[in-house]
Amino acid sequence: MRQKGGPSGLATSLQYLKGVGPQRAALLAKKGLTTIEDALFFVPLRHEDRTRLTPFQKLQPGQTHTCSGVIVGLSPPPPGRSRVPFSAMLRDESGYATASWFGASYLSRVVKRGQRLVLHGKVARFKGAIVLQHPDFEIVESDGDDRLHTGRLVPVYSTTEGLTQRPLRRLMWNIVEGFAGDVSEILPEAVRRRRGLVPLATALRDAHFPETEAAQAVARRRLAFDEFLFLQLGLAVLRSRTTRAQGIALNPRGQLVAGLRAALPYALTGAQERVWEEIRKDMAAPFPMHRLLQGDVGSGKTIVAAHAVLTAVEAGYQAAVMAPTEILAEQHFMTFRQLLEPLAVSVTLLTSALPSRERARRRTALAAGEIACVVGTHALVQEGVEFRRLGLAVVDEQHRFGVAQRARLKAKGERPDMLVMTATPIPRTLALTLYGDLDVSVLDELPPGRRPVKTVARTETKRPEIYAFLREQVREGRQVYVVYPLVEESEAVDLKAATDMARHLARDVFPDLTVGLLHGRLGFDEKDAIMRRFKAREIQILVSTTVIEVGIDVPNASVMLVEHAERFGLSQLHQLRGRVGRGPWKSYCILLHAANPSGEAHRRIETLVETNDGFRIAEVDLELRGPGEFFGTRQSGLPAFRVADLLRDAPLLEEARSEAQTIIAADSELRDPAHRALREGLLARWRGKLGLASVG
Repeated sequence: MRQKGGPSGLATSLQYLKGVGPQRAALLAKKGLTTIEDALFFVPLRHEDRTRLTPFQKLQPGQTHTCSGVIVGLSPPPPGRSRVPFSAMLRDESGYATASWFGASYLSRVVKRGQRLVLHGKVARFKGAIVLQHPDFEIVESDGDDRLHTGRLVPVYSTTEGLTQRPLRRLMWNIVEGFAGDVSEILPEAVRRRRGLVPLATALRDAHFPETEAAQAVARRRLAFDEFLFLQLGLAVLRSRTTRAQGIALNPRGQLVAGLRAALPYALTGAQERVWEEIRKDMAAPFPMHRLLQGDVGSGKTIVAAHAVLTAVEAGYQAAVMAPTEILAEQHFMTFRQLLEPLAVSVTLLTSALPSRERARRRTALAAGEIACVVGTHALVQEGVEFRRLGLAVVDEQHRFGVAQRARLKAKGERPDMLVMTATPIPRTLALTLYGDLDVSVLDELPPGRRPVKTVARTETKRPEIYAFLREQVREGRQVYVVYPLVEESEAVDLKAATDMARHLARDVFPDLTVGLLHGRLGFDEKDAIMRRFKAREIQILVSTTVIEVGIDVPNASVMLVEHAERFGLSQLHQLRGRVGRGPWKSYCILLHAANPSGEAHRRIETLVETNDGFRIAEVDLELRGPGEFFGTRQSGLPAFRVADLLRDAPLLEEARSEAQTIIAADSELRDPAHRALREGLLARWRGKLGLASVG
């Protein structure tokens, strides 16, 4: 297996292996595989039990099966007819079945009559016949290594064009047989025993070519545990450094906070008081605060953040508030200006949309300490932005930022306090993953007077009744939002749809009412003016793209009509719904959707109609989108998972977290010789991220 002349060991480039060469090595590199070690940890997507293939006669519609048959007929789609599938008729000992693939005309170059295929996919019944819809398939050839491809639990890998299952499986077999035994054990023996984990070499063999399903499950558990442990070790190292670091104690008399409270037309909720007390204690301590403030839509996070900003300012420091989009930054700026300027606290906005001369002027004022609070986008973390004395950094909707951006904002001061806010409710295990280096505060109580919003789903046929309902609401003195989707790929079309709808409503449907239009291409002053008019009740119906998703508070608005609801994400719909129900009146969210939304869109709409609970909504959102997309973990700077699944393996994550905390409590920088392999593994996974390269 090891080729003469090439380097040896786990760092060997795959192109030096027999049967690989530069061309196939380039295909493997597309999958992130360049060395033998990469390949060993490239675990299969799944295993097919080819000891028990299902006969065609026993295929059940609605179920997923693995079966095998010989092609007896092919039916490619006519030229230019993309809606017609490519079909293959197959026969086995028990009868016939059809496999069909849409948009796969290339298959006419790949499959031939007389070939045997192994197929894996969902079964349906179409016009009385059994059909496998878009199955994965593999051409069975008699090439002397059938023991790898049939009659066993067969690994199925993620492939790329030009790299098919059989040659990839053969290569993986050779690598696992030749090198799995060379992999060093990284877990201390005590941890392996305590957690009942198999040795790493065994786990790698059985993750690829297990003898039984039980062996494969045990192998998967070991590899998933390792991934979780390295994530939690990294976060635990960061956290222990934070708790040991010298910070600034922000503990003024609290006159500015008292002034803010005296001006508020309402009292804080019990949850807001509790959370503010946690934050106040953190800020008063001589260590940097690292706290996550988690609260559902409308739970009052901004007012708590304003308390923190005023505390930093009264203690003689500056505060920075960073939001992920210009729109959100502008909205925060308006809110903070309303809250802080009456107390003689200067607030400014810094985004890349500002004219360069004005941006330079504000940067100069910030560096000179003339501005107490700056609100902005990631423009705040760019080179050239300097603070005289940054004492508090507030980061909003953190899941839309990278961890590195959070660290860069912090680096603008001498270990300032950090408050991270999110309106995306996160199930506990996932909060531990993404925010494992933070203390968590939860606002779990809505302000008094917030009533659950009644949510209904309607199709286009109900539009006349919906308009009649909107008119009735306006007659009663309420106001209405009509929201359109705005997606980058179709921005011009979406913007035209919203503009046309505003014109149609104003001219044809509600000619006696004032209809406003709000979208992202308007300048800040124009948006501000429209929102002020809406708030002052001069506009009854506000047509908008999703710029009103977060942060706008108009208690008199009682209806949210969402057009093309099937095009919105679940958390986005939940955020939009949170714009109404802020006053004492019964409020409504109407989801207007296409006649037959896709399965996923239907589930999103159904979930929103069923519940107002942000945590339940977050869980469904997570199931639908998967953790990577839900958090943007690909951008967040956290190590990626190859095996572990945050949803399925939540209990294992808790075990790994507990183990990591025990290890770091005893050996905060992993200097003990018993932890050498852990330290090296940690550096390999976190290299260049979060300043962890200094570990050890």
